[in-house]
Parts: sequence; structure tokens; C-alpha cells
Amino acid sequence: MTDPVLALNDPPGDRIARTTCYMCACRCGIQVHLKDGKVRYIEGNPEHPVNRGVICAKGSAGIKQHYSPARLKKPMKRVGERGENRFEEIEWDEALQLATEKLAAARALDPNRLAFFTGRDQSQALTGWWAQQYGTYNYAAHGGFCSVNMAAGGLYTLGGSFWEFGEPDWEHTDYLMLWGVAEDHDSNPIKLGLGRLKSRGAKVVAINPVRTGYGAIADEWIGIRPGTDGLLAMALIHELIRNGRIDLDYLVRYCNAHHLVIEAPGTAEHGLFARDGEGRILCWNRDSHAETPADATGISPAVTGIHLLADGRVTKPVFEHVLARYGSDDYSPEMASESCGVPASTIRRLAAELATAAFDHKRSLPIAWTDCNGRRHADMPMRPVAMHAMRGISAHANGFQTCRALHLLQLLLGAVDAPGSFRYQPPFPRPIPPANRPGRSRDAEGRLNAMPLGFIHGPEDLLVDAHGAPLRVDEAYSWKYPLAVHGMMHTVLRNAHSGAHGKIDVLMMFMANMSWNSAMNTHGTLHWLTDKDEHGNYRIPYIIYADAYASEMCAYADLILPDTTYLERFDAVSMLDRPISDADGASDALRHPVLPPDRDVRGFQSVLIDLGARLGLPGLVHADGAPLYRDYADYIVRHERAPGVGLLAGWRGSDGDSHGKGAPNPEQLQRYIEHGGFWHAAVPESGRYFKMANRDYLEWAKTMGFIAHAEPVVLQLYSETLQKFRLAAEGFGAVQPPEAERERVRRYFDPLPFWYAPFEHAQTDSTEFPLHALTQRPPFMYHAWGSQNAWLRQIMARNFLYLHPDTAARYGLADGDWAELRSHLSAITVPVKLTNNVQPDTVWTWNALGKRKRSWGLSADAPESNQGFLLNPLISDLTPDADYANADPITGQAAWFDLRVSLRKVEAQAFSSPQFKPLGATA
Repeated sequence: MTDPVLALNDPPGDRIARTTCYMCACRCGIQVHLKDGKVRYIEGNPEHPVNRGVICAKGSAGIKQHYSPARLKKPMKRVGERGENRFEEIEWDEALQLATEKLAAARALDPNRLAFFTGRDQSQALTGWWAQQYGTYNYAAHGGFCSVNMAAGGLYTLGGSFWEFGEPDWEHTDYLMLWGVAEDHDSNPIKLGLGRLKSRGAKVVAINPVRTGYGAIADEWIGIRPGTDGLLAMALIHELIRNGRIDLDYLVRYCNAHHLVIEAPGTAEHGLFARDGEGRILCWNRDSHAETPADATGISPAVTGIHLLADGRVTKPVFEHVLARYGSDDYSPEMASESCGVPASTIRRLAAELATAAFDHKRSLPIAWTDCNGRRHADMPMRPVAMHAMRGISAHANGFQTCRALHLLQLLLGAVDAPGSFRYQPPFPRPIPPANRPGRSRDAEGRLNAMPLGFIHGPEDLLVDAHGAPLRVDEAYSWKYPLAVHGMMHTVLRNAHSGAHGKIDVLMMFMANMSWNSAMNTHGTLHWLTDKDEHGNYRIPYIIYADAYASEMCAYADLILPDTTYLERFDAVSMLDRPISDADGASDALRHPVLPPDRDVRGFQSVLIDLGARLGLPGLVHADGAPLYRDYADYIVRHERAPGVGLLAGWRGSDGDSHGKGAPNPEQLQRYIEHGGFWHAAVPESGRYFKMANRDYLEWAKTMGFIAHAEPVVLQLYSETLQKFRLAAEGFGAVQPPEAERERVRRYFDPLPFWYAPFEHAQTDSTEFPLHALTQRPPFMYHAWGSQNAWLRQIMARNFLYLHPDTAARYGLADGDWAELRSHLSAITVPVKLTNNVQPDTVWTWNALGKRKRSWGLSADAPESNQGFLLNPLISDLTPDADYANADPITGQAAWFDLRVSLRKVEAQAFSSPQFKPLGATA
């Protein structure tokens, strides 16, 4: 018998289309093999700068995402009650007419009667701009539920942030700390980087209550208690200060360590920077023994002491405040250890290791560069200590100050954008805070003067009425959550139901599974979606929902607009949105239809363009009312956010030879397609580090349209923006908070990072609810839409509650037992498994696996809806004292990692509970 001949190198298709993956936030380049008009195989694009050919389980399973039984097939309008999932199919003309009528009626009364909230859609550059043209404040994106603490903490401190906007220097770091990093974001670049880093023998330390993925390959795992990362960071700062292991030259050269802070308690100047008559911030020059502009050259600034200015004002440098706070015993390793669960000896050792890696092996890159003051430097000194952080530190009520504490730790080590450290990815860094403020006023056409989401510079930018009450339905940019730069999608349903901040006539959502996977307080959420007033009318009158799949949210819509899959539409992965750059170059990308839809569906972005034209929105119609854009592809090419700046930066100009900025190019999309679906522009070699003060980088960034002015970005140890809010709370300034909010603002708007216990921890009885409960996404799934994928379901189709063996022993639990998990809000009953990869005071599970029965095209006996579960029914949308959203008081970030629970063994069950009523079959 002869062996079979295997054609190992035969192509699986007759055509290859190169586009961009949509299976997670990585946005890798992929090569889609097609045969006979069908997708046969997906692999990584080896030329793409994001993944360089690497592909993960999610990306390769995109075939099953495209051919999912859960795909919606036609527009539908509700014919039953909300939640019954009874619809009738309609034509697009009727669907668009219905949507237009509802949206037009709402806008005619008040544009704010539309609440437009989007999930992980990756097209906020369009959706936010569309909301601006409509004129509604009430627009928000997924980040307020997910990562706004990360974004805001970084942007108000460094002008950039962790997450997908910065990266460790994989080639040069010797010591990497991962803080709260799971495997679901930016996964392929991180995997590639860790491979390079580990091959060099660098040390990796993972700080996380749960050890999975990256933590499993780390050299050391620090099993910290949830919500205490900021305290650990401040204890590390304490040790660096105590041992004099600080990069003072870096702090003066690039940060505001030497800026003088006015010491005048009880006055409107207290805590603000001292300025001269021209508004320049002052420092104390030790050579002249007098004040001088802090940005002057050839001076010797003081960073400690008390200094009396010529006009009689008493001041202290910022670094003096840093020393006073973190040098105190309040942040000693012993004090931190009690809350963090990390031994004091370990904290001291980690601080010593960080300092050794940063300072004891002096090296530099032989790259000459010029700083913003024109000084020429022969080389780039290394600080081979890098940090990376993600949702684990963000989704807490103290997450903003925790993020700032991590950045403070980096800055004290001189480890931001130095070789070997954390690096900015273009278009970052940006000015601090970024220039764009949230829209507030409307022009004669009803258009907001700016996009609804932006950055607050002071109390005068808040969206509040004359009495200080929120103007937005979600309460973002109010005195309750002033720096809510992504909005607060987790509060919109409760507030739209109550009408507390204005009536909402239309709730329009895109890819936001807000009835299930993105819901806090599941029982309450379903009530708000279905509750009626005394006249039998829904309190949230009309819900328009757009999605590609039959998620749980579809059952609560009045009108469903079916989206395409990512292989059937155009998308811009834009520098104006969530860029895919790396530290050495700017990148953006295109998705394009690799095959036509086989259903009566349309890309939501094109539908939004169409609706805008039907409504006659400014910027979407010509003067005669004719549509300005044919569809989203036309918008991508021809729309300009500013002269020469569009959604895509490559191949601009009439001849396609301009990059970054240039006139629209009619052939731009074709050029992207020919180039593999992406554009990449290398940062000049001399501009690749110290970007915040590197003349070559800043001038290059200006020519590319990333920044308006080639000016240095001063990194903020101390935030004057936060101090402005504290002064308002103390009764100073033209815009002050209502009396009820004064103490809250005064406490939490501290210009230096500080640690406080998350609200649920502080407001619940630790003897009644002794355990922390967390969710973590599997590395092979992403949000709800990935966990319905047939191939990925074969890896995991149900989850368990994971307990440390010591924890299980305390409660008499063994593998396979069932337990009741109870919070101050509700209870669930779930199966348990024992594992050593969790801190003993914490229990955890995989997220997104639990499904509502009969959703997502799954059969009634699918394990995801019978044994699978979410922690969401346990997570309150309000703090235990019910005074505020369960959220960070500064940014409004949903604090769903603050959950505290009790645990008890129960009899084994066939199904997890609660079991909500199965959704009806889709018409």
C-alpha cells in the first residue's frame, strides 16, 4: 500500500483578498482565501505591521463568524412585546422611512431626545461626527464601560496612554511589569513582543489577581487583591524615594517636577501653578535665587524647598509635594501589604529590581537627536524598565488615580519614551489635556460646535445647566463624573427610563449588547427596557438597534437594521479613532468587501450616512438637499475633518503622492487595496524616542496632521486640571458644583494620585461579602459576538467559577460542586472548579460565555445558555448606598471589577441560575 500524496502547498482558494480582521481590537492584517465565491481559509498577512503574519484563534475563526447562523438577514420591525423577539421582515425603504420619521421628530423637539450609543464598533470617527451633525449631546462609546480610566489617566498625565496607544520597548527592555493585563486586547503584537523579550532573557512580572495567558509565562506572578494596584504602585514609589532612586534630570527636563505650586490655602490660587505676567509657569532658579520661566534653558531649577516670589507669593515645587505624600508612612510597604495581600518584603524587592534595571547598567542608543530647545544630543540614554497595563487596573472606582499612580512610577524612573521603556505610538503624545473639548453650543442648523465627546480643561467645560445638573442623559461631563471622556453607556438605560435628565424619544444603538453582556444589574436592565407608563407606553419610547447578529439585545428593539459582516463592507481603521500604529511608525488600515452579502443587509456606516442625508443634516447634504456622500466608502475618501485631514492618511492628494495630509484622492481606496489594505509611515529614526520633546518627531507629527503645533508636551506629575475642580468645590471660580457634590469633588480631584478603597469594598460588610469576584475574557474569544462562533465554541462552550483550593476548602467545595454566589444586589448559582491560578481572596470566571436561551442562533440545549453564566446579574449599576453610579467618580468608568460576594455550597443543579425566559424564535 502506497502512502497518499498530500498536496500541502496547493492554495485553498482561487483568489486571495487582503483586508483587516475584526475579531478583536488588534485589527491585524489578514489574507482571505476565496473559492467559488466562498471563504475557504483566513491567514495572517506577513507584510502587515500589526501582526506580521501571526494570526490567533479568533482571527482564523473569522470564517465561522462570517457564516454564523446568528447573522441577521433582513430589516425587521417588532410585532410583539419587547423581549418576546417577535418581528416581521420589512424592506429597507420602510425601515429607513421609519427610522427617519422617528429621528426627525425627536430632532424637531430637541436633538437631545436622541441617545446614540455604540459598542465596540471601531468607527467612532464617523458615529461621533454624525451625532455632532444631528446636534445631540447624548452620544457615547464603548470605552466608558471598558477603558476610559486608562485613556483619561494617561492623556491627562502623559498625553498618551496604555492599552492600544502605547507599547513596551520590546527590543530593549530588561524588566517588564504587566499590570492587570489579560489576553484579549492587542494580543498578537503583545505575543510577538513577549517572544522577543523572553528570548533575550528579560524579566517579566505579572501583577494580577488571576494568572492566565501572559501571566502564565511571566517569570513572577504577584497575586494582588483586586482594586489595590494603585496602592502597590505608591508603595513602590515610597521605596524609590526612600532610597533616592529617582531620575531627577528626567523629571526636570520632561516633566513638571520643578513647576512652582502656590501655597495659599483658602484662596482661589491655592494649588495652581505660579505664572508670570505673560502666563508662563515659573520655577525657582538656584543659580539666580529667583523665579524664572520653567521652560527657560541654561537654568538650575529647584525641585524641593519653599520659595518666596518677588510678589510675596509662597510656593513649593511639584516634586516637594511628591516627596511629602509618598515619602510618608501612609504608603510604606507595611501599610500597603495589609490591603494588597503582597508581602512588604516583596514590595521592597520589586522596587529594588526596578531601580537596578533602570539605573545600574548605563547604556544608550547611538542615535543623535535634537530636543525642542535646539539642543543636540549625541545619543539616547536607556531606561530599560517598561510597564503595560489594561482593564484589570481600569475597571475600578479608583482606577483613574491608579492609572495616574502607574504613570507617576514610570516618570520617577525616567521610563516614558526612553529606549527600553514604555513608548508612545503615533499620533501620541498629544497636548495635556488634548485640545478638543466636548460640544456644547449649536449653530443655526442645529449642529454642535464640536463632537459630543472631548476633553474637559476645567469646570467651565462641563455640560451642566445653571443649577449644576447634568445635561446629558448618562450624566457624563457633569459634576458627578467630570472627566467622562468616553461617555457612560452603563447609565443610559436607567436614566432614559426615569427621565431624570430629560426625555429620550429614540435610543439608537450599534453593536452594543446592552441587555446582556454589557449590562450591569441584568434584572434591572430588562425592566427598564420593557417597563410601561400608566398609559401603556414604553418609558423608553423607541429603540433602533443595528447589529450583524441576533444578540440578546435584538429582542428589545422596535426596529432592527441588519449590518454586514466585516468581510462584506468598507471600514476605516482611522488615525482619528483607535489607531493601529506602532512606536516606530504611524499606521491605518482599510476593510473592503471581499465578497458581496448573500442577505438583504447593509453596512451600518452607510446606513448612517443615508439617514443623515434623509434628515437633511448639515455636512451630509448639498445646499439643494441632495446627499453629499454616496455611501461610507465615498465618505472615507472625500470627507475632511480639517483641511487635508481625512479618515485615512495614506495616498492623499489628487495624484496620491501625499501622506498624512493632502486633498482627497478618488483612487485612495484602490491604493489601499493594492497595498494589502494598510498604510504605514516610519517615524524618522532621530524622532523615535523622547517624542514629547523631540523636535524631529514633533515636526514630523505636525506635517502628518497629528498635532497642530510642534511644541513639547510637558508630562504631568501634578495635575493642575484636577486642582481647578478642587478649588471650585471649595467655593472659588465662576462655575461651582451644587452643594451636594462639593465634598465628593474636593476629595477625589486630588492633583496627585492617591489611593482609596473602591466604593463597593468600602460600603459593604467584608464579613458578609468576604470575596472578590472577577471576570476575564478567554484569549480565544472577544465580547459576546466571538463566543457564538462555532469553531471557538469547540474550545470552550461553558464556564465555571474558579476557586483557589484553600478557598474551596473553607467552604467545603470540591471540583464539580455547585455554589451560590451572592452580592449585595442579587445571587447566582453556578458550578465550580478548583485552580491555583487565583489569589485566595478572589473567585473568577471567563466572561461572555453565558448566553440568553435561544439567542445568537444557538439551540435551546446549548451549554452556553444552560450551564454557562455571567456575573452581570450580581453587579449593581449603583453603589451600595445607591447615591451614584457604580463608577469612578472622576471618569465615570464602570466599576465592574469591584464586585464583592459571599459563597456557599448548594445541591448540584442541571442549569445555572438565574435562567431568564428563553427568547422566542426570530421571525
